[in-house]
Amino acid sequence: MEHLRYKGLPFEDQRQVLLDILLADPIVRPALAVAEKLALPQWMLVSGALYNSVWNHLTGRPAGHGIKDLDLFYFDGADLSWEAEDVHIRRGNEAFAHLPLPVEIRNQARVHLWFEDHFGSPRAPLGSSAESLEHFASRTHAVGLALVDGAARVWAPFGLDDVFAFRITPNHRNDNRATHEAKGRRAREMWPEVTVLDW
Repeated sequence: MEHLRYKGLPFEDQRQVLLDILLADPIVRPALAVAEKLALPQWMLVSGALYNSVWNHLTGRPAGHGIKDLDLFYFDGADLSWEAEDVHIRRGNEAFAHLPLPVEIRNQARVHLWFEDHFGSPRAPLGSSAESLEHFASRTHAVGLALVDGAARVWAPFGLDDVFAFRITPNHRNDNRATHEAKGRRAREMWPEVTVLDW
């Protein structure tokens, strides 16, 4: 149970452990450096690449194990066109091309325009990249990381204990049961140490 040694610690202690792990990670650290240069408004790396990298480190698995891609959020309400977002996606594809994982770049100001078609339920417009984290299907996944004026900043609206407890906890803010369960099944395949709480 050595992998659970940070479970239950105060948030600030867990935040420091998270940063120590992620800022030394051979995939996350270079991705942060590239994202900082892109300088998209309200940018942050989010979700799987973060908590999965922590799980890999704590269980002795190689960097990148089980991680499908890197998710980069930004928020630009000035231009909600797909064309404007696509410019940033193409620019990012070039900038991140040297990394071993693909990077998915999404303008969180546009989410409400496509969410219902993709997931089957409407979504009100978001006010920031950080607000988007509050809507994730599982509270565990709601983690963001960015470099702000050179300093690492962590967003974790539900705290970090689920990450360090290897526990996937549902977020009942939206009806995302199917997504929570699908991500939970995949996580258990990649990291058998994980507990998935029922919806």
